Amino acid sequence: MNILAVDVGGTHVKILATGQKQKREIASGPTMTARQMVSDVKKLAKDWAYDVVSVGFPGPVLHGRPVAEPHHLGPGWMGFDFAPAFGLPVRVVNDAAMQALGSYRGGKMLFLDWERDSALQ
Repeated sequence: MNILAVDVGGTHVKILATGQKQKREIASGPTMTARQMVSDVKKLAKDWAYDVVSVGFPGPVLHGRPVAEPHHLGPGWMGFDFAPAFGLPVRVVNDAAMQALGSYRGGKMLFLDWERDSALQ
């Protein structure tokens, strides 16, 4: 199974797929909506083969969905359904959690994530 990893940030969106050696990125910013991000990522990865998508989102995520609008991006992230937009199964996780999971090499790990502006407080 080939995975497309998408790291959504306030200034750039970075992508990398299974088997690829070089990441690709696009500029993001205060006008980028979830729909625009998906469209741009699909274009950027058009020559890569992938079966599923993993999205690291810069904010709190509950049950695979953003629960707050990101501060440095456009509106429309809360409630957005990424799976139909990508046309593939999608998992959305907090970007810090995605980074921790991607760095894990086995053994024990303690991961603490503190969202200052969390909607879950």
